[in-house]
Amino acid sequence: MRITTRGQLAVSAMTDLALRQKMRPVPLSTISARQGISLSYLEQLFSALRRAGLVDSTRGPGGGYTLARRSEQVSVAEIILAVENLKNDELQNLGAGQAAQVKSMTGELWTSFNSRVMEYLQSVTLQDLVDQALKQGTVVEEKAPAARTKLPLAPKPRPLMARVNVPNSVFALGSMPILQRR
Repeated sequence: MRITTRGQLAVSAMTDLALRQKMRPVPLSTISARQGISLSYLEQLFSALRRAGLVDSTRGPGGGYTLARRSEQVSVAEIILAVENLKNDELQNLGAGQAAQVKSMTGELWTSFNSRVMEYLQSVTLQDLVDQALKQGTVVEEKAPAARTKLPLAPKPRPLMARVNVPNSVFALGSMPILQRR
């Protein structure tokens, strides 16, 4: 079994989602900013997570992602299996003779190792990771961000010096006696 950066980032993003989904769907742009993962890469990950039934998406303003199940019901193994392209036979790149020899010599070792890793990953839930993050001091915003309101524009300050005979448009400039053609 090989767990790549893709699987690690998916687990981090899902933990972030589980921490912050209580009030509303979480936009991927906010996860991207907090986790330092590119938005396009997160879109790929969450597409795979949605196909696996781990997240739900909401479109439109105020949209984003939420967990499809409670965080206690989602294991780390499910997240990794949803985004990784894991193959049962890691020996597929070897020739037929080499693969048979490796399997006969150490096949049981690797099969046992893979099953123990999967057992461990299945025993760790998303809620376990949320609890761990909270113990480590992760701050979760409790309120929705306030909507931006437009402030009235303040009047432009007038210069202290009085302007005398200064045109306020191109047309007024053309009608000034100094610039008229002689």
